[in-house]
Amino acid sequence: MQLRPTLFYLLSTVLLFLSSCSAPQKESATVLIFGGPIYTVDTTQTTVAAVATKDSIVLFAGSLEEAEKYTTEETVRIDLKGRTMTPGLIEGHGHFMGLGYNELNLDLLQTTSYQEIIDAVAAAVEKVAPGEWITGRGWHQSKWSEMPEDTVHGFQTHDLLSAVSPDNPVYLRHASGHAGFANAKAMEIAGVGLLPKDGVDKLAIEGGEVMRDGLGRPTGIFNERAMTLITKHIPESTPEKDTKAFNLAVAACHKNGITSFHDAGIGRETIALYRKQKKAGAMNVRLYAMLTGWEKDLLEEWYGKGPEIDPDNRLTIRSIKLNCDGALGSRGAWLLESYSDRPGHFGHETLPMEFVRSTAIKGLQNGFQVCAHAIGDRANREILDRYEVALKEISLANADHRFRIEHAQHLHPDDIPRFAALNVIPAMQAVHMSSDRPWAIDRLGEKRIKEGAYMWQTLLKSGVPIVNGTDVPVEPINPIASFYASVSRKTLKGTPENGYEPDQKMTREQALRSYTLDAAYGAFEENIKGSITKGKLADFTIFDQDLMTVAENELLDTKVVMTIFNGKVVFEKK
Repeated sequence: MQLRPTLFYLLSTVLLFLSSCSAPQKESATVLIFGGPIYTVDTTQTTVAAVATKDSIVLFAGSLEEAEKYTTEETVRIDLKGRTMTPGLIEGHGHFMGLGYNELNLDLLQTTSYQEIIDAVAAAVEKVAPGEWITGRGWHQSKWSEMPEDTVHGFQTHDLLSAVSPDNPVYLRHASGHAGFANAKAMEIAGVGLLPKDGVDKLAIEGGEVMRDGLGRPTGIFNERAMTLITKHIPESTPEKDTKAFNLAVAACHKNGITSFHDAGIGRETIALYRKQKKAGAMNVRLYAMLTGWEKDLLEEWYGKGPEIDPDNRLTIRSIKLNCDGALGSRGAWLLESYSDRPGHFGHETLPMEFVRSTAIKGLQNGFQVCAHAIGDRANREILDRYEVALKEISLANADHRFRIEHAQHLHPDDIPRFAALNVIPAMQAVHMSSDRPWAIDRLGEKRIKEGAYMWQTLLKSGVPIVNGTDVPVEPINPIASFYASVSRKTLKGTPENGYEPDQKMTREQALRSYTLDAAYGAFEENIKGSITKGKLADFTIFDQDLMTVAENELLDTKVVMTIFNGKVVFEKK
């Protein structure tokens, strides 16, 4: 029987319709990026020619010809024009609100002498009312080109500072954040005066030091936990200032290609601020926040309710930050042997090791990662010991705990293999080597420096990843400086010629991974970001030159020209 033409046409149309319904439809791309080197940090294809995204997710990464199949007339096309793209960079250890506040208060990071600090404070005095506090951060005496005539234990004294600010209390944090410098007015408010004749310092604080001269007079330097003698008198910030600092921090991240940020220690008030900013739609960076170990009641509260994993991937709280020693610059790092340039001084244990052990146990029991600050070799050893005890005590030696040691700057050689053995992640800021190595040898001596300081390649070869970063505002947030330090082992002035301890250099691939996929791993987030892979978040950083191939002496000239967050351009350098 022959079908009439009309019926035949009708059946053909129906079959075609059914066929089209059953065939898989390709999703259409929101954005297509092409036209330059794209490094994916994905081992299956390390470089691609094009990336297609759909809203906030990577839809395709591969050839331009294949990527074009996902485009429509509505697809936004971004031509790199020879520029280089990587996954969005992750600041692996920093202080987010410190970044914002550094732009509101006195920023002393670039000062090269005591006189520059005096000048900055004198200028600030002219702009504030008598009695108003002047605060700032960033000075570092070991980086000055010249030292003042009067020093105590290698630090300046307050007399010249006090002379230009007689009516305003002044408190200036050391770049490391582990010491502070106060003027006479601030010390008067805090009740810090001449040491009594009996020589007993009534203000002595365990884990800290009020530095004094030979006559018992306070020099203005407050080390480690003694800083609280001054800081408790500084007026609290206002909600308006907090919001401004937050927005400045977000903008600074975007300008520097940072799309995610590991915030190393926040308290109750900061958590409330972050939640408020997220609700307002202003959380345009992915924060992985660590609860501060100073607020013990806060930790107990969180143990009860457990980690907070954000389904929007904007604010996740599942780790705890413990500050266990000080910094090398202020001689607060806790050492096994005394400082080479201050015999008999070993630094400070700023948190009881029993608290580290109990926190590690409670962290394991309640699903929290523990991230302990340790710079000196003794602090690192003591923390590894407590981690090991905790893992054995509750039989979780093979658990995916991803405990971290923040900085891991100076290690005893015997402790280096223990990181891999215990599955502990070192979160190390490469730019610290660049800034600190010229004077760190004075603190530790050549033997300790060469055997155990900034041991990147040895740790990587042992089988652990390294989480990179800047520790902003200890250092500027610029990731190019940290990348350069990682691969060159030089100061930012390009010295020495072959780098310090060149056998510990990272390869460029290792350095990029430490700022992307390994940093994501350090936050349990490697399945959603850290590489340009189908299904992961569309966060990208675009540079004006190829940082993977450009000559080493041109690396520091690299600029971030575009940042894409959640599939949208949030920064573009005009």
